[in-house]
Amino acid sequence: MAKRRNNNLSMGEALQEFISENKLQKGMDRVNVRDAWKQMMGNGVNNYTTAIELRNDTLFVSLSSSVLREELSHGRSKIINMINEEMGRELVKKIVLR
Repeated sequence: MAKRRNNNLSMGEALQEFISENKLQKGMDRVNVRDAWKQMMGNGVNNYTTAIELRNDTLFVSLSSSVLREELSHGRSKIINMINEEMGRELVKKIVLR
């Protein structure tokens, strides 16, 4: 259990401290990457997205449309840059479209 401190923290600072002390950052990254994908890609792509999973520095995206998979494969580097920009750090280095 963490020691109680007398100094005041903002809610964001307190949550960030809790996340780092309990080693929850990887799990938070997984959730945040899914949210970033859904927000960036919009309803058109999300309707064909069946699963999104972050493992280490690779984002695995399962799509139900082979045509969409081929189309997105041409813009992999742009998608990686957009996700990393949304996350605020270089989190994804590779995307695998299935």
